[in-house]
Amino acid sequence: MENNMVKTKQEKKPVTSKLKKFKLKELEEPNLYKDIFPYSEVSAIVFDHKTVPMKPAKEIFITDTTFRDGQQSRPPYTAEQIVAIFELLSKLGGPNGVIRQSEFFLYSKKDKDAVLKCLELGLPYPEITSWIRAAKEDVPLVKQFGLKETGILTSVSDYHIFLKLNKKRSQAMDGYLGIVKSILDLGIIPRCHFEDVTRADIHGFCIPFAQELMKLRDESGIDIKIRLCDTMGYGITYPGAALPRSVDKLIYAFIHDAGVPGHLLEWHGHNDFHKAMINATTAWLYGCSAANSTLLGMGERTGNPPIEGLIIEYIALRGRNGIDTTVITDIAEYFEKEIGVKIPYNYPFVGSGFNVTSAGVHADGLIKCEEIYNIFDTRKILKRPITTTITDKSGNAGIAFWINQRFNLEGNKVVDKRHPGISKIHKWVMEQYEAGRITSISPEEMEKKVRLYLPEHFMSELEKIKYIAEKAAVAAVNQIIEHPLMKTMDTEQQETLMQGFVDEHPSVQFAYIVDMNGRKTTKNITNIEDRAKYENYGVGTDQSDRQWFINPLRTGKVFVSDFFISKMTGVLCFTVSAPIVNEQDEMIGIFGVDIQFEDWVKRAEDMEEMDHITLRAEYKEMKSKAKHGHH
Repeated sequence: MENNMVKTKQEKKPVTSKLKKFKLKELEEPNLYKDIFPYSEVSAIVFDHKTVPMKPAKEIFITDTTFRDGQQSRPPYTAEQIVAIFELLSKLGGPNGVIRQSEFFLYSKKDKDAVLKCLELGLPYPEITSWIRAAKEDVPLVKQFGLKETGILTSVSDYHIFLKLNKKRSQAMDGYLGIVKSILDLGIIPRCHFEDVTRADIHGFCIPFAQELMKLRDESGIDIKIRLCDTMGYGITYPGAALPRSVDKLIYAFIHDAGVPGHLLEWHGHNDFHKAMINATTAWLYGCSAANSTLLGMGERTGNPPIEGLIIEYIALRGRNGIDTTVITDIAEYFEKEIGVKIPYNYPFVGSGFNVTSAGVHADGLIKCEEIYNIFDTRKILKRPITTTITDKSGNAGIAFWINQRFNLEGNKVVDKRHPGISKIHKWVMEQYEAGRITSISPEEMEKKVRLYLPEHFMSELEKIKYIAEKAAVAAVNQIIEHPLMKTMDTEQQETLMQGFVDEHPSVQFAYIVDMNGRKTTKNITNIEDRAKYENYGVGTDQSDRQWFINPLRTGKVFVSDFFISKMTGVLCFTVSAPIVNEQDEMIGIFGVDIQFEDWVKRAEDMEEMDHITLRAEYKEMKSKAKHGHH
C-alpha cells in the first residue's frame, strides 16, 4: 500500500548535527509542575509573553484513531462494522488521502480479522497502521500483517515515568529507544506516542528524546514519526502562553530544537477542556502536518477532535482536494442506524437539529433567503436541507417551509402556505400555545398533523402493506420465469417446476400458464389441500378476457391486480402475472399466480421499513414502469 508521506534518506532533512544538543535532565524526584497542575484546583494557564511565528505545514492531513482511541470509549465494534466504517473513511477523505492513515489494534481475533478484511479492500487511503505496547515481543505482529508503520507508547511526563512506570527518565528513554531499534530492524516506521506531552519537561526530556530518535532516523534511513499526545486536553493556543501547555510552542520546539520535520509530527488531542478542535488546527498552522482524530469525536473520556470537524476546517484552509463531504451524513446515519449511537440533537454537522432554527423571525428570513441563517448550503455540502422548528411564531409560511424541507418536496410537489391543510395545522399550533404550552412542536407531532391534514402526500398503512407484499411477490415471480424449463413451454417440465414453486411459497393459492391465445396449457398447480377445488378448472380453459392475461400481453410487463375475494377459497387475494419469453426474447406465454394476501404478508418478515412518502413514489413507479426483469 503506497504512502506518499513515507520518506527515506533521499528527502532533505534538517541537519541534526547543527542543532543545539539538549541533554537529558535526570531527576531524583519527578517534576509534576504543581504550580500549573495543583490538582486541588483548576489547572493554571501560565504566560511567558513570548511568541513564535506561525508557519503552516507544507502539507496537512488527517489521521484516524476511531478503531483505537475511539474504541476505548464504547463497546468494541464488530469486524463487519469496522470494515464498513473504514470504507466510509476512504470515501470521505477522497483519492488524495486527506484522511491519510487509520490505526488498529492487533491483539484480539476480532482486531486481526478487521485488519485483514480492510487490507483486502485494497484501498489506497487511509493507510492501515497499528498500535502496539512498548514491548519487543509485540513487534513481530506488525511484520506479520505486512504493515509499514506502527505506533508505540512512549510516555514522556514524569507523571507516567515516575508514578506509573516507576522508572527514572534515563531508564524510560533507554527502553523506548531499544523498542524503536527493534522496529527499525524489521524495516518498519516507528511512530512514537509522546504520551502526556502537555505535562512533560519539554527541554529536559522530550527534546533530548526526540533528538535521539532523529539520530536513529539518520542512521537507519527510515523515517521515525512523533505523535504529540495531549492526553489530558491541557493544550492551549493563547499567544504568549508558556510550555508545556502551549501548542504553538510545542510544535516550534520539536521542529526547531529537536530537528523533527513537520511532516513527521502528529497532534493527538483530547477534549477535556473543550479545546480538541482548536488545538489540532493550531498544530497544523504552526507546522505539524498530521492531526489525529476520531469519527464523531468519540474517544477516551471526553473524546478527540472529530474527523468531520477537521474535514470542514481542512476545506476552509486548503480547499476540497477530493473530499466528499456528503459522506459525513452517511457516516452519521450508519452510526445511528447500524451501531445504535445516539448523536446529540445539536451536534455540529451531524446532529438532527444542527441546522434547525426555532425563532419565528429566523424562519421568516429563511423563507426569503436561507443564506441569512444557514452556515453554508447544507443541502449541497452535507445532504441536509435546513429546517425550522415550529412554534407560535412560525405562521403558515413557516409551517409550509418545514413540511417542504422535512419531506424534500420540490417542483410541483411543493406545499403552498395557502393549502387549507396548512391553515388547519397552524390553528392547532396556536391552540397549543394559547393553552399554556412553552416548548416547540416536536417533529413527531408535526408529522402526525401533516399526515392528518395533507394525506395526499403519504401512503396509507394498507397501501404500504400492499406495496411490501407486491414487491416480494414480483421478485418471486420474476425468479421462476427466468428458469430455463419455463422457457421450453414443455407442460410436464413446467408443472414440475411450478409445483416446487408452490411448495416453497405456501401463500400461493395456485399457479398456472396460458399460451399466447389465453388458453391454459397447464393444470392448476396448488397445495394438496386445495387441489380438489380446482379439478374442473384446468387445461384448455379460455382466459383471454382476464386483465392478468391482457396486461402482460400488451405491455410485456409484470402485472399486479387489485385485491379480490377468491371464488374458490373465499380468501382475500391478488394476482401476479408475467410474460414468459424464449431465448430470442419473444413472448411465448403468460405465467400467473394467485396469492393469499394476508398469509403472504405474514411470511414477508424480511421486508425493509421505508419512509411513507418514498413508499408512495416507489409504489407508483413500480406499477407504471416495472418491465419484465426490471420491476
